[in-house]
Amino acid sequence: MSDVVVIGAGLAGLVAALRLARAGKSVTLTTKGPGGLHLSQGTVDILGYTPERVSAPLDAVASVPAGHPYASIGAEAVGSAVSWLAEEFGPELLTGDPARNFQFPTAVGALRPTALAQPSMVAGDAVGGKSYAVVGVRQLKDFPADLIAGNLARSKAPDGGALSAHSAWIDLPARKGEADPTPLTYARAMDDQSFAATFAKAVGAVAGKADVVALPAVLGSKRRDVWRQVADQLGRDICEIPLPPPSVPGIRLYDALLAMVRAAGVRFIQGSRIVSFTPGGDGVASVTLAAAGGPRHLKAASFVFAPGGFESGALDVDSFGTITEPVFGLPLTATDAGPLIPSDYWGPHALFEVGVRTDDAGRPIDAAGAVVHTNLFVAGGIIAGCERWREKSGDGIAVATAVRAADHITGGAR
Repeated sequence: MSDVVVIGAGLAGLVAALRLARAGKSVTLTTKGPGGLHLSQGTVDILGYTPERVSAPLDAVASVPAGHPYASIGAEAVGSAVSWLAEEFGPELLTGDPARNFQFPTAVGALRPTALAQPSMVAGDAVGGKSYAVVGVRQLKDFPADLIAGNLARSKAPDGGALSAHSAWIDLPARKGEADPTPLTYARAMDDQSFAATFAKAVGAVAGKADVVALPAVLGSKRRDVWRQVADQLGRDICEIPLPPPSVPGIRLYDALLAMVRAAGVRFIQGSRIVSFTPGGDGVASVTLAAAGGPRHLKAASFVFAPGGFESGALDVDSFGTITEPVFGLPLTATDAGPLIPSDYWGPHALFEVGVRTDDAGRPIDAAGAVVHTNLFVAGGIIAGCERWREKSGDGIAVATAVRAADHITGGAR
C-alpha cells in the first residue's frame, strides 16, 4: 500500500507524483500510456489568449472568470507552481519568466505565446527588427521553411516592429537509405557530435545573413548541449521550432520528468488501465488495475486522478452523445454532447469545457457543491471550465492543479 496512488503520466500526473515524493510520501504512479507530453511543444504555456494575445500571463490569470480552473488557485499560486517546476528541470532544460510570454515562430510561421521554453528556442522570441534565416532539411517533412519564412516576413512582432525572414535548405540524410525519417530520427542522429557538426556546417553554408538561424526542433534527444554546439559553430544565435508530433522537445521534458520521478522513489506502472474503484468510508479505498493475469487492487490513503480529458479517453462520448467519466463515475458539468458541438469549426467548442468541478482543494464536487470522495483529488485536463487548446493554458493548469492536489495531501497547502 502506498500513501498516494497517482493515475496518469501526462504533465499533471508526473508533477503530482514528483511533488508528493519530494514531500516524503510513498507514491505509486499508474498509467496506460506515456501521457501527452510527446504531443506537446516542449514548453509550458500558462495563458496565451483571452482571446486577445497575452503578453503578461499571470496578470491575465488574475482576471479569469469564475469557473475557470485558475479561478480557485490564483495567479500567485500558479506562478509559484510553475516556478517550482522550472527549478526542478533546471535552466538547461526550461527557462523563462511566468510573468512574461515569449512569442515564438511556429512550423507555419505564425507567432505563438508561451511562458517557459527550452533554451534552444529562446533566441526565436519575436522582437521588432529581428531577422530570421529559416533552414529546412530536404529529407524532413513537416518543416516547410519557405512557408515559415514567408509568413514570418508578413508578421509584426508584439512590439509593433516588422520582422524579416528568408528560407534556405540543406540536403542531409540522417540515416542512409531512409525515405521518410521522423524528427526523432534526426534528434537521435544529433546526439552524435560528429553528425551535429556536419549538420551545422551544412546550415552555415546556406543560411546567409540573419540575426537568428531557425531550425527544426531536432537538436538532440538525449544530449542537451547540441543546440549550443550548433550555435557556437555557426557563430550566431539559433532557435528551434517545434514540429508536429512526435515532438522532440516534448519527449525531452517527458524523459527528464520521468527520470526525476523514478529517482525520487515513485513506483511506476505502465501499460494497463485503471477501470474501476472500491469505495471505503466517505472516500476511495482502492482502484482496480486491469493487468495481465487478472485485476490488481491498488490501495492508498489518497488518490490523484490526472488522466487527461477527451483526447486521452478519460471522458467518453457514446453514440447517443452521452458524456461520462468511466472510472469513478464523477459528476460532470454536462452530459449531453449534442448541443455543445457547433457547426462553425473555428467557433468556440463548449464540449471541451466539460469536465469535473472541484472544491478549492481540487476534490470533485457534485452539482450541489458537495465533495464526492474526500480522499480523491483531480488534476489537469479532466477539470472543467475552459477550452485549453484555444487559450493555450493546458500546461499551466496541469502544473498548478497537480501542485495543489499534492500540497493538500501533504498538508503543505496554504
